[in-house]
Amino acid sequence: MNVEQAFGTVIKKYRLELSMSQEKLAFESGLDRTYISLLERGKRRPTINTLFFISQVLGIPPHHIIIDIEKLIQKK
Repeated sequence: MNVEQAFGTVIKKYRLELSMSQEKLAFESGLDRTYISLLERGKRRPTINTLFFISQVLGIPPHHIIIDIEKLIQKK
């Protein structure tokens, strides 16, 4: 699993735990819904700004997302 795929898996997990749609996450983070979809599928590389926007909406610190990404990547 690469970084992009791990990022997508992690944000999708947190989004679904909140029963939040991609549309709501996109709207509240100021991003496009199709961009959220592409991120969740590992098709785009998020910027640090994107990480902060999304983590704020999800109500978790950005470093929690990074820690979860590291765990997924290390599972090789």
